[in-house]
Amino acid sequence: MATTSFSPLSTFRHRSPITSTPNQFLSLYPTVKTNKVSAVHVSTTTATTTTMPSSDLPEAQAHPSLEIVGGATESILPVLNATLTRNPYNPFPFFGWNRHVETIYASFFRTRPDVRLRRECLRTKDNGSVALDWVSGDDRQLPPDSPLLILLFYSASFIGDMHEVVEHVSSRYPKANLYAVGWSLGANILVRYLGQESHSSPLSGAVSLCNPFNLVIADEDFHKGFNNVYDKALAKSLCNIFKNHALLFEDIGGEYNIPLAANAKSVRDFDQGLTRVSFGFKSVDDYYSNSSSSDTIKHVRIPLLCIQAANDPIAPSRGIPHEDIKENPNCLLIVTPKGGHLGWVAGVDAPRGAPWTDPVVMDYLEHLERGALKGITSCSNTVEVEQCTEGLHSLKV
Repeated sequence: MATTSFSPLSTFRHRSPITSTPNQFLSLYPTVKTNKVSAVHVSTTTATTTTMPSSDLPEAQAHPSLEIVGGATESILPVLNATLTRNPYNPFPFFGWNRHVETIYASFFRTRPDVRLRRECLRTKDNGSVALDWVSGDDRQLPPDSPLLILLFYSASFIGDMHEVVEHVSSRYPKANLYAVGWSLGANILVRYLGQESHSSPLSGAVSLCNPFNLVIADEDFHKGFNNVYDKALAKSLCNIFKNHALLFEDIGGEYNIPLAANAKSVRDFDQGLTRVSFGFKSVDDYYSNSSSSDTIKHVRIPLLCIQAANDPIAPSRGIPHEDIKENPNCLLIVTPKGGHLGWVAGVDAPRGAPWTDPVVMDYLEHLERGALKGITSCSNTVEVEQCTEGLHSLKV
């Protein structure tokens, strides 16, 4: 599986994106046990946004192109109003007219920063492994209380991996505030983790982007029309990955169907032959049903921002758990009318720069960090708060 680089967040408001789609087209479903995580140093130098008095704050209706709902609307939306007003969602001409064009363009042509990484291999309790890719030298220079951002792209249905990564980073930086952002399947894993470990997770806040939420619905749509192109491309990629590890499955026996997995024509074939057996599910449908974050989001107990695209071909909007998000006082959902899957070719940096979501995500996370710092430090004015948030760092799974 490929690792995608991320730019320092100091350049994030300009041309280099922190959210970029892997060329292997959106890992909608888990593949093998090995996961990849990368970390990037962040130095936020942009000015702190001035918040208007609550009586002057526009409501969600002030952003007519967006659907904005959630139990946390009153607490979170005022923080994002300035960003949404300054950076309204206006799809870039040509690319925004078709969800597949936008998805593919962002996947292959979005600018990516050149970042040197140092890999740390983390051995998990079940003898699996997770690769943590830190910015070279960066993790050895961070202050002990530097806020850290965990970014998730690839993972498996088993949230134990997520638990161990968070535990590992938390133990290394026990004084740091931890945040997490998940893309696609990584978002599904993140929300499941937050729901299932709602009383024990050390995370202070999270963001979910293009989450398929309901994997049964996502699987249904994955076999319709042009989506078959994604399905076949991803299945081919999975088969190539599998061949590199085929020796591990020789004479494995049991319910495994190795020939089916090795020659899978669809993601469903691969999951039937290998993945669902590895995680102890009776069938593929049982696996998808029990791996969906739509069932756990109601239990999330930390601030969670979810951003989806209404025309997402991989994470269909009909799978979004609107009611549970509305009833959860910790959740806010923003749905853009277009964007494809991890495309969002809009905003001042379009078409090749950072996606429209980046300023929204960063303002949200900076707000959470300022709030955390206010509860711990004596930061009492804009200058002091800005200095306190200057050391934000990020980590990607």
